[in-house]
Amino acid sequence: MLSSQQRAIIKATVPLLETGGEALTRHFYAMMLEEYPEVRPLFNQAHQASGAQQRALANAVLMYARHIDRLEALGPLVSQIVNKHVALQILPEHYPIVGSCLLRAIREVLGAEIATDEVIQAWGVAYGQLADILIGAEESTYKEHEQAPGGWRGSRDFRVVAKTPESEEITSFVLAPVDGDAVLLQQPGQYIGLRMVIDGQEQRRNYSLSAQGNGRQYRISVKREAEGKVSNYLHDHIQVGDTLELFPPAGDFVLRPSSKPLALITAGVGITPALAMLEAARDSGRPIHFIHYARHGGVHAFKQWIEAQSHDYPQISYRFCYSAPRDGDQPHAQGVVSREQLAEWLPENRDLDAYFLGPKPFMAQVKRHLQELGVPGEQCRYEFFGPASQLDA
Repeated sequence: MLSSQQRAIIKATVPLLETGGEALTRHFYAMMLEEYPEVRPLFNQAHQASGAQQRALANAVLMYARHIDRLEALGPLVSQIVNKHVALQILPEHYPIVGSCLLRAIREVLGAEIATDEVIQAWGVAYGQLADILIGAEESTYKEHEQAPGGWRGSRDFRVVAKTPESEEITSFVLAPVDGDAVLLQQPGQYIGLRMVIDGQEQRRNYSLSAQGNGRQYRISVKREAEGKVSNYLHDHIQVGDTLELFPPAGDFVLRPSSKPLALITAGVGITPALAMLEAARDSGRPIHFIHYARHGGVHAFKQWIEAQSHDYPQISYRFCYSAPRDGDQPHAQGVVSREQLAEWLPENRDLDAYFLGPKPFMAQVKRHLQELGVPGEQCRYEFFGPASQLDA
């Protein structure tokens, strides 16, 4: 347990983390991934290359230090981390590796004059406290998955029973368990963990479940990323009849019970979890406003399906906007997301539930616009496809 002196030391490092946290986490990841190749599959190398992983960890460490006296003030951050870890199957034996590398990085980046033995000891205790919280929460989730109807622990073999192009960039894969048993009924908005071996190297990824759960199979809809090792392999090599390893569904970006009007605001592949939310909510009778942004019709996935839903369910309003429409495209609007556009497409009564997902700059804009339009902040929910981070406009 942290002593009062150690808590004071942790809080005293906050200014250093505010200015040098990302340099520290860059050094940490470089060291750990070089010396412990067994943990490389747990980290998306594209996120490493972009710096997203380093920034996310720097933010998490900073938030932990700021709230070391009141960890409950971390809010949803802990839950987000736990769900990401569960989807990738982070295990207790991974934590000592991370801890030792983090302490070394603190010492080597800050220097011995700042990172004294007392500072390292305080951070060692603080890391141990955080690791215990996460390990306990993750084990609780693993047990819950294992004991639930259709649930399992670890990986499970699934067979590809359908592969469907949804746009020029997105392809859906319907996956059924090889053992023929039931599957865990996921909540709308959750994602699934996938483990693959490509060119002799293990890779792990998370993909949103793009259809409402039925207890028999799952569907993921994967965007081909230019430098995406796994997404390109799925598109080019995985065919009907092939087998994939899945971890149980996870994620806390889920549709919550409510009778308020529902706004689903998406961009690009961010549409995928919203599809499951739409399916789950369409029979409730609540007004649903589905607003989607894409570059043009060629990359607009699931357009016809949502149009059919809006035809069959009159309470569903569907609008879409293209930033670079092609000849023949007929979007409801052109350009990018704006406050004026959302004001026109959302109900006049701003007491609604808004779920939004897409590229980070898009989500930052949506969050700001919804706030300016008077939608209550606690009723605005979003998720990051990649590492969890702050959403600042």
